[in-house]
Amino acid sequence: AQSATDGQTVRLPSALIQPVLSDDVVATLAELALGEPVNGIVELAGPNRLRFDELISRFLSANHDTRLVVADSHARYFGAKLDEQSLVPEGNSRIGATSFEDWLSHSTLQN
Repeated sequence: AQSATDGQTVRLPSALIQPVLSDDVVATLAELALGEPVNGIVELAGPNRLRFDELISRFLSANHDTRLVVADSHARYFGAKLDEQSLVPEGNSRIGATSFEDWLSHSTLQN
């Protein structure tokens, strides 16, 4: 949100995103490191597919941040132009166990 903020407005692409908890990443890496070689790419994503702007809006709201989040088809993500599928896995991928809602309920800032 910070890098996309101009004043009190956060402009983000509406691309889909599947955030994954770092603990789920570590568990998958450990499983892969101890297992047989996969001889390929392993994609990992969280269980929830959300719009990028929606995810940030929910996070800011949960933390009592009043910035306005706007879906902007021309907004860039660290300089990259995204299409709807740029940030989600293709085909067969591993899915982490922790939902965005569970993470959010434990991650809000303490005021």
